[in-house]
This record gives sequence, structure tokens and C-alpha cells, in this order.
Amino acid sequence: SFYEELLSQGILKPLTAPVEGLVVREGSCNYVTPQGISSVVKYYLKQSGADVSYEQHVTHISLRDGKWEVSRKAGPPEQFDVVILTMPVPQILQLQGDIVNLINESQKQQLECVSYSSRYALGLFYEAGTGLAVPWAAQYIADNPCIRFISIDNKKRNIESPEIGPSIVVHTTVTFGSEHLHSDPAEVQELILSHLQRIVPSLPKPSSIKFQKWRYSQVTRAVPNCPGQMILHTQPLLICGGDGFTRSNFDGCIESAMSLAEAVKPHL
Repeated sequence: SFYEELLSQGILKPLTAPVEGLVVREGSCNYVTPQGISSVVKYYLKQSGADVSYEQHVTHISLRDGKWEVSRKAGPPEQFDVVILTMPVPQILQLQGDIVNLINESQKQQLECVSYSSRYALGLFYEAGTGLAVPWAAQYIADNPCIRFISIDNKKRNIESPEIGPSIVVHTTVTFGSEHLHSDPAEVQELILSHLQRIVPSLPKPSSIKFQKWRYSQVTRAVPNCPGQMILHTQPLLICGGDGFTRSNFDGCIESAMSLAEAVKPHL
């Protein structure tokens, strides 16, 4: 039903562009989000009618008079009846305040089991009208020590237009990400660009580049035998979920979200 709704709204579209090296699993279907994956989140936030505050870095969670007091890096603390945590699991374990003592030993061990791969991502942006002479929309690279995936993003999303300049997204391999996790970003960027130049020597010089360190990329080991969420405290409710409690794909995220919703309903 989620796929049907998103397809009917034009937020998801079937992947029709050629992707070299894509492993097609029997019975699976691949989609693209023409306006980017964030359009899925924006759609559901709009449907919910929620009042969303962005760029709030949570640091402490403590109990105060039967409510959760949530502190952040900037601004005064706020109180809530229910707190749902869906950030990467290592970041849940980094939170300070009463939460440190509320996570029991068994839960702590389970959460500490969760591991993620790390990657770097590079976005290359070009002026409108720039031609990129490659026959594919995206390509998985099997034999490069640095680059795993290259996408001509507007081509992959099937939104090519003479008014919009093309863009390229590059993802590094898991091994490269872990080996260069603490390297100088400028050096890492140059290294990725030099490998890209060797793989696609015909690429013109981009007008701008966006460099992204993706510390928690995909879950390599989720919380074992988990129903998609974990209740850390019942009254008031403190619960955590996300792909760290299922798996890092869209179905895994939906599975956790539905499990969270069922657990939160009795507390509303």
C-alpha cells in the first residue's frame, strides 16, 4: 500500500534508466524518486500535519516530573510526553542524562552489537547544457578500490531537461570508507576525483562539488531478533527504532516505522 500511494502521487517511479552492474533479485522491483529520497520523508511529514523543527542537535534526555526533558546544543531544553529516537544506534548510546542509566544491561549489549558501514559521497554539478557522453544512467563498479557506484543523477531519475544542468553522484566502497574514516577531507576528495577521472576520462570539469562523509551509511549488523523497535522506558514512553532495528532498505524502514507506530499508539 505504501508503494501504491507513493507511485500514485508521482513520488516514486519505476526505474527505467540503464544501470550497469545492477544485481537484479528475482521478484524484486526497483524504483527512483525523481525529486530525491527526501521527497518521501517530506510527503509523510506533510500528511502528518506535524510541526517540524530541523537542525536540533539533541545532547541529553532526562526524566523531569513524569515527562522527558530533552536538551540540545543550542536553545533551552523542552519537555515531551513521548520520545522516539531513530538516529543511528551509536548516536543513541552517545546521549547523556538519565537515559544512560535507563538502558538496561541486556539492551545495552544488543545496541552495542549494531554496526554500520561508512562511505564518502561526492556530488558533481554542471552548468545547463553540459553534455556527459556516457551510455549508462548509473553504474556499479566491481574492481575499483575507491569507487563503488556512479550515477548520472538526472538521467537515473529520468528528469533530463535543457534548463537543468546534469549532476553526478559518486559513492565510495565500504573498504575505502573505513580506511579513510579519519583522513583529511580535501585529500579524500582529490583521491575520489582521480579515480573517477580514470573510470570516466571523458568527464568535463564540474562547476561545483559537494563532498559528504557518510559516517553511518548502511547497517551491516542490526539489533538481533528485534521486532523493529526497542522500548527503553514505558511511563513516560522512550522508544527507539529505525533501520538499525531491521535493515537498510525502504522495506526495512517501513517495517520499523509500523512497529514504532503500534507501540506508540497506546500512549497517545
